[in-house]
Amino acid sequence: MAEKFYLTKQGIVKIKKEYQDLKRIKIAKTKGESPRILHSEDLNPEYLSFREDLSFLETRMTEIEHILKNIELIKIPPKRKRNIVNLGATVTLQESNGKINEFMIVGTLEANPGEGKISSESPIGKVLLGHKIGDKVTMASPVKVIYKIKKVVYRLS
Repeated sequence: MAEKFYLTKQGIVKIKKEYQDLKRIKIAKTKGESPRILHSEDLNPEYLSFREDLSFLETRMTEIEHILKNIELIKIPPKRKRNIVNLGATVTLQESNGKINEFMIVGTLEANPGEGKISSESPIGKVLLGHKIGDKVTMASPVKVIYKIKKVVYRLS
C-alpha cells in the first residue's frame, strides 16, 4: 500500500502551487538554448550547472507528483469525536508549571514548529494523538514534562 501524505486544504494548495512554479521554471529553462558542450574533452561548466539544475527540478517534480497521487485530506471529525486529539486539531496544553502551549497537529509535510504546527510523527504529536480534554500526557525527552490537555479545537479551512 502506498504511503499517505496527510495535508490540510491549505497544504494541498501550497504543494500544487510549488508544482506549477517548478513546471514554469523548467519550461523557461528548456525553452531557451542550453549551454553548448565545448569542443574539447572537458564539459562546459555552464552546461554542467544547467544539467544539475534541470535534474533537481525533475526530481522535485517527481516527488510532488508522488505526493499528489497519495494525498489524504485532513478533515474535521464528527462532532462526537472533536474532543479527541487527531490530525487537524489545535491543542492547548498546560505544563505542570502553568505554562500554556498551543499546537496544531498536522502531517509531516506541513509541520513547522515556528508556526505552531507539529507533525503527528513528532514525539509530542505521537503522545497527544487519541487523548482528550482533561487527559494528562507525559513527554519523556531529556526532561520529563507532564502536559494537561486543556482544549481541542478543529478549525480547518
